[in-house]
Amino acid sequence: MKKKIIIGIIVVAALSIGIKMLTGNGKELKLNTATVREETVEITVTATGYVQPVDKVEVGTQVSGVIEKLYVDFNTQVRRGQLLAELDKSTLSEKLVQARASVSSAESDLDFSQKNYDRVEQLFNVKAATQTSYEDAINRLAQAKTSVANARANLQQAQVNLGYAEIYSPIDGVILNRAVEQGQTVAASFNTPTLFTIANDLKQMQVEANVDEADIGQVQVGQDVRFTVDAYPDDTFAGTVKQIRLQPTVTSNVVTYTVIVEAPNPEEKLFPGMTASITVIVKTETGAVVPVSAFNFSPSDEVIKIQVSSLKFQVESETQTTKLQKNVWVKSENKAVQHELETGLNDGVFVIVNKGVSVGDTIILSASLEKKNKNSGDAAANPLMPRRPGPGGPPPGGR
Repeated sequence: MKKKIIIGIIVVAALSIGIKMLTGNGKELKLNTATVREETVEITVTATGYVQPVDKVEVGTQVSGVIEKLYVDFNTQVRRGQLLAELDKSTLSEKLVQARASVSSAESDLDFSQKNYDRVEQLFNVKAATQTSYEDAINRLAQAKTSVANARANLQQAQVNLGYAEIYSPIDGVILNRAVEQGQTVAASFNTPTLFTIANDLKQMQVEANVDEADIGQVQVGQDVRFTVDAYPDDTFAGTVKQIRLQPTVTSNVVTYTVIVEAPNPEEKLFPGMTASITVIVKTETGAVVPVSAFNFSPSDEVIKIQVSSLKFQVESETQTTKLQKNVWVKSENKAVQHELETGLNDGVFVIVNKGVSVGDTIILSASLEKKNKNSGDAAANPLMPRRPGPGGPPPGGR
């Protein structure tokens, strides 16, 4: 009888130990998984820049004077050859009158010098005039001709300056900026003051982006670009890399290069000067994707030993390992099989899988053992056992 009791105790103890081993001492397996799906993976370069018109002209004046009339304002649509402003012409008109008078005086002097030369030449031919007087007549005639040429040149210059008093638009477009007011004096002594800034066509814009020197090697003309502006946070605009300028810009020892992006603006939603956040699409590939974090998962010895009955981890090599292959764990019913993948494009979050898994497979990202809820486990195991008083539980004594 004693032997039977002892044997029974040993059997019960062995069963208890076995149950604890199989249940992981009250622990359960928590899996974090992802499903293989078909998506597009992109390698991109990001930068910031500013929206600008493709053609922008600064209109100035070559003569000094007072702005007498303004015919356009901000945002005015203008045509090529349209009159934009007029300067006060009184001073320029007086200079034109003076130039004409100088021409008349020079022509009169030329006429006198010509007649004097003719008389001296006749006398010189009959030996009635000296060589000196003849040469003097020749010299005076040449000087008179030069004076006439100078006077006529000054007259033409005065006419041109008078024409400069009227400012015309050199292109079709819209006035972006008007830098002067009516009655303001502009001086063109050393440089040409800017009166107006005209953009040619606001339906064709461009983004001037500053790309870091570490990324400029990946950018090429013709690549597609996506960009956003703060004014329309929900809209994404499309463009194309048009030009990569070789002149670097150095700011606080940071070297950047200017990349010009064509940005069609048919709805004219983009305004000059808007800040644009651009994304240059360097490479793109579509296929089955797996999260990059799946390659970092490796089950611990504790997980493999304790959970052997509920989820069995096993290795099944399907391909030869190469430098392009990585391992992931694929869950199928109650087992996890290690697969070797042949990978493609990787954007740091997802990677294209060329071989090793299929769309719809379940990939294990992480696995951990967590303690079960003891109260809920006990209650589930024995609903007749009294529970500790607490929210939702019966009062002591079962009432």
